[in-house]
Amino acid sequence: MVSLLAQAQEVSFPTSAFVPLAVGFFGLGTGYLIYGPQELFKLPGRDRAVDLITGIWGVWMPGFLQFVTGVILFVGLAWLHSFREPALYMAALAFTAYGCIGGRWASWSSSWRTTPRWPACSSA
Repeated sequence: MVSLLAQAQEVSFPTSAFVPLAVGFFGLGTGYLIYGPQELFKLPGRDRAVDLITGIWGVWMPGFLQFVTGVILFVGLAWLHSFREPALYMAALAFTAYGCIGGRWASWSSSWRTTPRWPACSSA
């Protein structure tokens, strides 16, 4: 019985043809839909309640979805070896960085009115 438990088992996953980039791009598109009309057309008008709501949605939808996409890509590339394309490392880095930094900074500045527009680092 002990010898059966002591043996290491190796688990391997097949290479996936479905990379979860759509989740990250959905988050990016949602961010444009949240902030776009307000920044381009000034609709709805800015006040404290609108800034707070767009700031909250700017954190949870665009930032969180892109962060999750980056983490899934990194785990699939490094630990599970489910993805094989080297270019996905850059996509994982970009999605994770924007999810951690870009979405949070833009929503923070929008909800607390520290700047009237997105900072240049958030839109890059």
